Amino acid sequence: MTIVIGAMGPEDWDQVRSIYREGIATGHATFETDAPPREKWDAAHLREARLVARDGDAVIGWAALSPVSSRCVYAGVAEVSVYVSAKARGRGIGRVLLLELIVASERQGIWTLQAGVFPENRASLELHRGCGFREVGRRERLGRLGGLWRDVILLERRSPTVGTT
Repeated sequence: MTIVIGAMGPEDWDQVRSIYREGIATGHATFETDAPPREKWDAAHLREARLVARDGDAVIGWAALSPVSSRCVYAGVAEVSVYVSAKARGRGIGRVLLLELIVASERQGIWTLQAGVFPENRASLELHRGCGFREVGRRERLGRLGGLWRDVILLERRSPTVGTT
């Protein structure tokens, strides 16, 4: 398998949505219950930091950033999303995507990345911690999914180079 990381384009949406739906189906990736239409997803994510991992023509993973607020004081803070197709999990694809997303975020002047992860999603917690994120808290009973209250672990990564002065 030869993996290439590149910019996500509109032509990737069907594969990105399929991978997102695989993550949703696990019940441990997001509070979302279905992938939104492309236009809604597009409006909710920063254009400058959208990546895909490709194995040939197949998209096997993606990563993107969402703004956490429209207030200018939070312009350098973004939320991370990383999803890997079921067939490619456990091969380090998420790590490569997240590390590239960190580089892309710093090029855009983002000084803080945050992630909200269900405690049951041990692989995602390990991925983020391995890429320099630290746990800053647990949001108890933050929302309901499938009729059950779910906690969310909040992680963040501060850039060592952006926003230091």
